[in-house]
Amino acid sequence: MENLVPFTSIDLGKITSHRSGEIKFGEKMLTIPKDVDTIQFLNECKARFVLFGIPEDIGVRANAGRPGAASAWESAIKSIANIQHNRFCKGSQLLILGSLDVKEELKQAENLNFHDVDDRKKFSILVEKLDKEVSHIIFTIVKAGKIPIIIGGGHNNAYGNIKGTALAKGKPINAINLDAHSDFRILEGRHSGNGFSYSFDEGFLKKYFIFGLHESYTSKNVLLRLKDLEDRVRFNTYDEISIRKVKNFEQELNQALSFIKNDYFGIEIDLDSIPNIASSAMTPSGFSVEQARQLIHHFGQHANASYLHICEGAPDLCDEKNPQMIGKLMGYLITDFIKAKNILTE
Repeated sequence: MENLVPFTSIDLGKITSHRSGEIKFGEKMLTIPKDVDTIQFLNECKARFVLFGIPEDIGVRANAGRPGAASAWESAIKSIANIQHNRFCKGSQLLILGSLDVKEELKQAENLNFHDVDDRKKFSILVEKLDKEVSHIIFTIVKAGKIPIIIGGGHNNAYGNIKGTALAKGKPINAINLDAHSDFRILEGRHSGNGFSYSFDEGFLKKYFIFGLHESYTSKNVLLRLKDLEDRVRFNTYDEISIRKVKNFEQELNQALSFIKNDYFGIEIDLDSIPNIASSAMTPSGFSVEQARQLIHHFGQHANASYLHICEGAPDLCDEKNPQMIGKLMGYLITDFIKAKNILTE
């Protein structure tokens, strides 16, 4: 994993706020010791979950979205380090692997223009490079018997998560995606809007459920394709659950789980599905934070839940008064996932 930026114990100490009488996650989370083989440590350490950051917004920009997601990892890890370590959730269950080194790719993407055809091709090449790196790291984590928790970047990284997990498991996997958009667009070159369609087309994604699609932001062509593939790709919409109320949220959770639960599956959370959360495609209407947390709890309890990916959050686009809110939100979602998975072992 030569393109990994390790997160050290010194890094962890710098972001952990110590307080008398309290124990923070940052005092208990594991990091990979210096001069120790990363893969060997992954295989031998007792931590069940592995935190991995992808600090990029190249896939978002390749999809004409607003940049800003590159800062999500830094925001998240600062918040996670200061969660209370207690009987409800223990920091010692987490190994912080580090983040993908994307400095060179970000530099190459800096002056690219989405509206230029040649630049769009360059964007796609950069995203394909990210795909390769992400899938390799996720493969390594899953092969070591650990559960990846992936933070940051655009939803283009769903491809690497799915491919890496499928290769490690030796079979295609399923996915549940809480998202305002399908990210199942045409195969026109890689970007944040087609990670699922590419992984589906290449045989890494078996079944796919989109939870809470926004009807006003889904094209006719996508809807027609989803209809043609309804044996393997299904969805519900936010509008029919929360606006027209012809479907029930809890019942839909059960329907979605029954569709994907017979094989290993990933949990994908796009923060643009939650109202007023700074992201590349920020929305004023959508499921609440509490509903997103309930969804993670519902799916995370299942034995086949194989990873959690939280993406598209853009702290750089936050209100100046609340720059830490994205990180704190991701902290809640991560601990909900860990608690849900722990139900299986208690």
